[in-house]
Amino acid sequence: MKWLGEQPSVQSARVIVTVLEETASPTVKRRFPPASIAGKGKTLGDIISPIVDEEDWECLKA
Repeated sequence: MKWLGEQPSVQSARVIVTVLEETASPTVKRRFPPASIAGKGKTLGDIISPIVDEEDWECLKA
């Protein structure tokens, strides 16, 4: 037996063993946007600062 973590300091213990069949890991497919929309995105304002002026925040609470 090989401990994967720190070995517990117990005199006596009950152990339950689960045997799992190995399966192939699923392949994760990365999705890409269609080429027809490439370069058409637009950043409106600073990506750090809010796009709406602070004076207009009150109307957004409604």
